[in-house]
Amino acid sequence: MTNEPLSGRLQAEKGGRRVPWPLRAAGALVLVEALVLVGMAVVLVTDVVRGVAPDVFSALALAVFFVGFAAMLAGSVRALWRGQRWGRGPVITWQVLQAASALTLTGVQTALVVLAVLVAAAAVAGVLWPSARDYASGTRAPGAVV
Repeated sequence: MTNEPLSGRLQAEKGGRRVPWPLRAAGALVLVEALVLVGMAVVLVTDVVRGVAPDVFSALALAVFFVGFAAMLAGSVRALWRGQRWGRGPVITWQVLQAASALTLTGVQTALVVLAVLVAAAAVAGVLWPSARDYASGTRAPGAVV
């Protein structure tokens, strides 16, 4: 691991090419989502420790699931920022699942549902932006077929 600041690492990736701003923005959103998943896992484990979880096994299993998804999302963002296209699939799949889940929630504040859907849409748009696709596909020409 290098002691170089994150901005320097982002500029140094892919042979000196800078990570496009849509991909950086999408990655930042996905990393925030990963942190929220870790926070939710902490809440679940805290409920188990306090003895207020209705089902201990389910709470712990869901906490492990959340931490695993957070790690997968962080790894996917890292791959995209390194110019590896495999990170696109997990990121887009998570955004679709998040938006679909948010739209089915009842009894939740509308603002939270709208926020979840907008974040998912922004992350997908950032990952699929032409300059981001070009960067994360290892191509140099904007119209190159991968």
